[in-house]
Amino acid sequence: MDGIHGDRERSFALAERANALMRDYGPSATPHSYAVWYAYVAGTYPHMNDALKRLTGASGCLTGQDIESLYASYLDPARLSAATERASSSVLSEIAGVMEVLDLSLGSSAQYAASLRTLTQDLDGMPSNQTSSVREVVAALVATTREVTANNRTLEARMRESRREIEALRETLEATRLESLTDPLTGLSNRKHFEDSLGQLVRGASAATPACLIVIDVDSFKRFNDVYGHITGDQVLRLVALVMREHVKAGAILARFGGEEFAMLLPDTGRAAAYAIAETVRTSVMARELVKRSTGESLGKITISLGLAMHQPGDTAVSFLERADQCMFRAKRDGRNRTVDDADGIPADAVLDRNLSNVA
Repeated sequence: MDGIHGDRERSFALAERANALMRDYGPSATPHSYAVWYAYVAGTYPHMNDALKRLTGASGCLTGQDIESLYASYLDPARLSAATERASSSVLSEIAGVMEVLDLSLGSSAQYAASLRTLTQDLDGMPSNQTSSVREVVAALVATTREVTANNRTLEARMRESRREIEALRETLEATRLESLTDPLTGLSNRKHFEDSLGQLVRGASAATPACLIVIDVDSFKRFNDVYGHITGDQVLRLVALVMREHVKAGAILARFGGEEFAMLLPDTGRAAAYAIAETVRTSVMARELVKRSTGESLGKITISLGLAMHQPGDTAVSFLERADQCMFRAKRDGRNRTVDDADGIPADAVLDRNLSNVA
């Protein structure tokens, strides 16, 4: 219950901040306005934050139209479904066009075959001395062949165009699919993709195929964010994501599933190998010196706390994640900048209050 209480306190703190910004920048406290400002202070949609800053920088406030535009562009849950629906409809339309082209091609070929059969019958029924009649048949055959060739060129051009259209639509569908599974700030998997992958791994796990889960939290991130601002805070998150990519093998799921929290889902990986990965990522993050891009100012070192859990028989996705999460909070309690493994068990008091001060 402590973790739930911490999440509750954090959500209320974010809500108070969002309400204050709504009062300062307007236009009113509508549900969409609240959703936009809450997402802004939570930092979950960096591109939306950039757009909002541009709008307030230009006019000093937000209009109702600005709010609706931001909501529709970044928060409306129907936007990805609508994009997928549009792309799917276009694909179906294009496939119908291809079928029409194929029907025309088949019809033209069938007509040509019928003409050849008729001409062959005419030739077979002619006396050998009727040279002029043979010339007429050959001339008809040549004319029919030229007509079919011209039709085939047209059909070929239409097929090439349809192929290009289908390829473009395929790329659009793939881009939409990836957007729905990717965290826009770091390029890692988002929470949805992580939870889906975790569920699949747990359902397919067995004693013969070990799997580990590492949960990561950036140390003192709130204080860092408050001192240097959200843009520099975003730079920290990108740095952690970059290091994760550099040191984790193919086949792993790397995710940012909320704020400054990350996860590494490691299939076919035993405890010792997973611990080595966790320590490599931790020390590599600590070894990087962060520099503020706008001024060149050194911001010092960043550290992370990690919790490692190995899949156990009977684990659900919830219990597996909860055990790794508890290890991460144990690492925080024990001094931060360390990896805690679930091999030694987690004491009952290891679950800390997940409030703003404890996760900092």
